[in-house]
Amino acid sequence: MRPMRLDMAGFTVFRDETTVDFTDADFFVLVGPTGSGKSTVLDAICFALYGTVPRWGGTRGLANALAPSATEARVRLVFESAGDRYVATRVVRRDGRGNVKTANAGLQLMPPGFDVTKLDTGLSPEDLGEVVAGTPAEMEQAVLEAVGLPYEQFTSCVVLPQGQFADFLHAKPATRQQILVNLLGLGVYEEVQKRATERAGQAEAKLEAVDRMLAGLTDVDDATLAAATAQVERMRELSGAVAAAVPERERARAAAREAAAALAALDADLAGLAGVRAPDGVAEVARAVLTARAAAEAASAAVALAEEREEKLRGELAAAGDESTLRLLLRAHGDREKLAGEAETVRAAVGAAQAEHDAAVAALAAAREAAARAEADLEAAFRAHEEAKATDQAVALRAHLSDGGTCPVCEQTVARVPAVPAGSAVAAATAAGKAARAATTRAQALVQERDAAARDLERVLVHARARADQLAARLSELDGQLAGAAAPAALRAALDEHARLRWALDEAATAVRAGRDAARRARGAVDAAEDRLRAAWRGFDAARDGLARFGPPAADRDDVAGAWTTLAEWAGEQVRQRRAERVGLAASVAEAEAAAGAVEDRIAGLLADAGLPPEDDPARAVAVASERAEAERRRLQERREQAGELREQRAEHERRARTARALAGHLRANNFERWLLAEALDLLVDGASRILRELSQGQYDLVHDKGEFFVVDHHDAGLRRAVRTLSGGETFQASLALALALSEQLAGMSTTAASLESIVLDEGFGTLDAATLDTVAATLESLAARGDRMVGVVTHVPALAERIPVRYEVRKDARTARVERTGL
Repeated sequence: MRPMRLDMAGFTVFRDETTVDFTDADFFVLVGPTGSGKSTVLDAICFALYGTVPRWGGTRGLANALAPSATEARVRLVFESAGDRYVATRVVRRDGRGNVKTANAGLQLMPPGFDVTKLDTGLSPEDLGEVVAGTPAEMEQAVLEAVGLPYEQFTSCVVLPQGQFADFLHAKPATRQQILVNLLGLGVYEEVQKRATERAGQAEAKLEAVDRMLAGLTDVDDATLAAATAQVERMRELSGAVAAAVPERERARAAAREAAAALAALDADLAGLAGVRAPDGVAEVARAVLTARAAAEAASAAVALAEEREEKLRGELAAAGDESTLRLLLRAHGDREKLAGEAETVRAAVGAAQAEHDAAVAALAAAREAAARAEADLEAAFRAHEEAKATDQAVALRAHLSDGGTCPVCEQTVARVPAVPAGSAVAAATAAGKAARAATTRAQALVQERDAAARDLERVLVHARARADQLAARLSELDGQLAGAAAPAALRAALDEHARLRWALDEAATAVRAGRDAARRARGAVDAAEDRLRAAWRGFDAARDGLARFGPPAADRDDVAGAWTTLAEWAGEQVRQRRAERVGLAASVAEAEAAAGAVEDRIAGLLADAGLPPEDDPARAVAVASERAEAERRRLQERREQAGELREQRAEHERRARTARALAGHLRANNFERWLLAEALDLLVDGASRILRELSQGQYDLVHDKGEFFVVDHHDAGLRRAVRTLSGGETFQASLALALALSEQLAGMSTTAASLESIVLDEGFGTLDAATLDTVAATLESLAARGDRMVGVVTHVPALAERIPVRYEVRKDARTARVERTGL
């Protein structure tokens, strides 16, 4: 498996969309500070393929895929494996209740030569190629078939994450053996053993089936075949004898059929002639026609008389004048009398209204004069009030005057001061003014009242005069209509005559309708009687036509009863003649049937001798029997040939069963697989030991014994000790040696898609000293220089990163992590 491109969005520290392009990165390094997200890139590769990450602790840590506060994480990985290019996609979402689930997962096989850069053009999922897996449940098997490794072995041999770098070194022998089985494709031999066992079972089953078929082929000896051949010859002889007898039988049968047909024809003639007789009531049919025709003529005459009377009454009614005009004139006489009385009443009302109106006008004039006098009295009272005020003022001055004194107003000497009046002149004048004002108010109210009454009477008078004018105009109009008209009594007499004529006309019309109905019924009776007569002639014609071949006598077309009598008498004579002929014809039929029976018996005897049942078609029966005899002989010949072929097949199935059983037996004990595993482990340990010697400056060799790994310490007199006794740095060197050996040595031995096309290391380079680090870098450079696989390193050690040509610098800020490619 070789990664080509990785796209992330919302995945752990990569909140924003991030793309890492590995297309031409054969030897690369992911470098950056601790915690920047370098290992997260490897996590994304594992997650896209397997849906989990080693440091999450299984699928329960799925929530770790989401960036802080993100609700969705997307990862897409494009990779190559065994020459094919795939794209794996996984999407994780958090629902409204906070649960995190895989929303989408899929694996697609991309078309050959697909340009990975087109992924940035917004292609739909359908454009990425054939869907290999479309659900999370389908992904596990699909990825296993594409990559060739399950999750545990992938993280031990391809992507080696932190904390699990030494898993292959410390793995149990059985686990390590299973990893090698998958890498080398040795499971194919187990599959071969299973298929060999299946094929042996199939061959043995076919062998049993052939034996059963051979057991059923017991009647294929020479005697059985000879008997079948003799039966064929007998059937051929029988066929010749029957072929000669059948024409004779057919001639006898034809003669018998001809005689029987002649007898049947004679019997049919007798039956037809014997059934000729006149129908019941045929004599009454002609008489019924005459009776119906007479009744129809009488009904037609009655209708003519009724129609004549109706037409006469219509003429008299037309001469009597228009009934509606008479009624209008009579109504006009009545209207004029009524309007004349109303006009007299209205004229009297106009006179009364005129008198009332004149009295109201006179009263209004008197009220207006009284109101004028009251207003004059009110003016006089105002003047008297002013004078009284002057008088009271003068009286008030008198209190200060004395005889012989000077008047303060006119400055003249007052000879004698007048006496002071007893009461106030103003009070008397005020009382007189109030009385005058009250009288004026009453006078004005009376004027208004009299004026309203005069106007009301005037309106009544105008209305009465208008009605009188209307009545005079209507009377004048009626006088014009009635000018020259008859008197009301004459008009009533004319209307009574109209009523009488109309009643007589209705009675005549009823009589016409009744006569017409009777005439229609009479004509219907004529038609029915004539239909019965025609039916009687049709029956006669049909009977006579049925006897036309015998030459019946001519018929009188005016007398249907006589025609039937003549035909019946002639038919009786014909019956007597043919009954005499029938006796000899019946004897001929018996003789022909006896001859045909004799031939039938001879043919039945031939069939019985051959063991065949009687058949109406003996030639066909013999032909069928001959064909069955031939088929039986052919069947025996085919069965003899089938038995020979089955014996040959049995030998071939027996040989194949022995071969398959032998192969399954050799592979059942897994000796071959164990030998291959031992060889592979030897090659792995030899390659890892060579690399470890370089890394440890010649101190350690790596060996194995019964599946366990040991190191030989040349600095301690070649002491062999378990790998678990190594220090941390020494364990890293041994694990790296094994990982590189897995990639270098076993890739060429793999027979399946699980070829190690890449290796990515994410472990403890910072624990190495400068010399060891230089050795590790040189080893990685040598591995990458071969060009047959991708080599990746995750480190924060600048000295190691600077020696690798393609660098992906991983940086992280407060929001998200980013990956930037530097170097080549």
